[in-house]
Amino acid sequence: MNIDNLPNAKAVYVHDTLDDLSLAVAQRVKASAAQAIAVRGVFHLVLAGGETPRRCYEKLRNLAIDWAHVQIYFGDERCLPRGDAQRNDTMIRATLLEHIVIPQANIHCIPSELGAQDAAAAYAAMLERVAALDMVLLGMGEDGHTASLFPCNPATESTALVVPVFNSPKPPPERVSLGMRTLSAARQKIFLVAGAGKRSALEQLSRGVLLPAARVAAAEWHLDRAALPG
Repeated sequence: MNIDNLPNAKAVYVHDTLDDLSLAVAQRVKASAAQAIAVRGVFHLVLAGGETPRRCYEKLRNLAIDWAHVQIYFGDERCLPRGDAQRNDTMIRATLLEHIVIPQANIHCIPSELGAQDAAAAYAAMLERVAALDMVLLGMGEDGHTASLFPCNPATESTALVVPVFNSPKPPPERVSLGMRTLSAARQKIFLVAGAGKRSALEQLSRGVLLPAARVAAAEWHLDRAALPG
């Protein structure tokens, strides 16, 4: 695999272990937050669900960040009741948000319990008031999806700010996701990809297959060695 061939990649970094990857991205978040707060007084950060980002949050909570000036958003959410163990915001609260000092008003959860259509509309209305997202953290599924933008799903083609997702190939079938245009418009986009289960998708990307993850423009990719195809 030639990692330089990842479509739309701004930069690709390979780390020996998931632990190394997690710490490197956490430090990137810290540096970017400090810079944005110094220049604009606020850092707009979008968090991802998934096991690899979770490991990054375990590192991030121990770093010195001015959380009072960080606004937290979510890349996608499953249409489940608030507090459900399968929701991304439940995992992120338990792993990061409950361990840092941050005003609750700075945490902007997707109201996916309203259903995909209404939640997408509500979250889009909120995001319209944000001048620009500073950083989006992203994972990639084994099928090459990112956030809740899956291959061959109509939501992936939508130009809306936030999109309702129906008939997801992974349960639950209804979700809400930031749209592809929104992800690409962020100042910084960082993928965290780890584990042997991601090898097939990365191999396809290296051959120029435009799976959803590869359609995010000018993204920075952080991979661990276990994810690299042989």
